[in-house]
Amino acid sequence: MENPTISVVQATPVLFDLDKSLDKVSQWIEKASYQNPNIVLFPEAFIPGYPRGLTFGTKVGNRNDSGRETWLKYWENSISVPGKHIDKLGSIAAKFKIWLVIGVVERGESGSLYCTVLYFNDKGILIGKHRKLKPTAAERVIWGEGDGSDLSVYKTPFGKIGGLICWENYMPLPRTYLYEQGIQLYLAPTADQRENWQHSMKHIATEGRCFVCGCNQYVEKKDYPDLTGEDISEFGDVMCKGGSVIIDPLGNTLAGPLWGKEGILTAELDMSLIPKSKLDFDPVGHYARDDIFKLNKLK
Repeated sequence: MENPTISVVQATPVLFDLDKSLDKVSQWIEKASYQNPNIVLFPEAFIPGYPRGLTFGTKVGNRNDSGRETWLKYWENSISVPGKHIDKLGSIAAKFKIWLVIGVVERGESGSLYCTVLYFNDKGILIGKHRKLKPTAAERVIWGEGDGSDLSVYKTPFGKIGGLICWENYMPLPRTYLYEQGIQLYLAPTADQRENWQHSMKHIATEGRCFVCGCNQYVEKKDYPDLTGEDISEFGDVMCKGGSVIIDPLGNTLAGPLWGKEGILTAELDMSLIPKSKLDFDPVGHYARDDIFKLNKLK
């Protein structure tokens, strides 16, 4: 197995603008391509952006018309799977011959929205997607829940890839299910900009004995479109400061964390570290005690 190179893109989406966000994806992948990555990772909800601070006109027991207009604009700029915008992302992956993993807001068949991660191979084929199992707090107003049927790990020429979205990574059982599938490159697109998030990334790497790539956006207040009825004045100039990072299976930081700007983190991953790390710990092997504990996935 070859040692892959991964590029983690910490960039600013064009909020609420699907087509311009797609153009930005292409631009950033072109920048990353000079470092010859095998795989490029983008943040949670990069298309059409993570709507931090917005209320969509909702309070418990009440919604308003301006909030529905904001929702409509967000909905119109979300991605249908399959569709022409999926084809565009696939063509970008094929052009640069990279595996592309990207967080999007997906428009479901009935019209509900989901926080989703898409997986494209280097031929531009969409090989899988994962819908977030449990949107956090006010995210539940705008995103539905995934059903868990797509919690998969994908084989590539350079290892098994997969991951969870943002605070799904706090859920021990989904993590364990990925470990049981032999995940080696654990991808964690997120919107969590707290420094404490770094502890979780290191913990997962050492727990799962896998490489972990955390990927966040960098967004300033000026990047937001004018949305009637929405007030983000309580926030500072920086809405999301980033914190993207690449960590090895023993918890060592290979690149990042990157704070306060757009940029690309790139690292070559020494895959021999995975079996080396399992000398003294394997969460689903000699340290599992599956004679006592057993994970049963019902769906």
